[in-house]
Amino acid sequence: MSGNEAFMKKKKNKKKKVNLLQDYIKTVKKMNREAELASGAKRIERVVKSKKTYTRKKKHRSGEEG
Repeated sequence: MSGNEAFMKKKKNKKKKVNLLQDYIKTVKKMNREAELASGAKRIERVVKSKKTYTRKKKHRSGEEG
């Protein structure tokens, strides 16, 4: 054995913690979401548009004509 091999330690593979309950909940939520959207329903929760967002569309301009 050389000097480097003596100091090198074998890394043990850590087993990932299995959390079946969280995986189950995540899967059920995803399936419910897809089922609701498949029937043509709109999403209840929408992203709120920032008031500070700049837009160039004419309908959003106030006080300007042209």
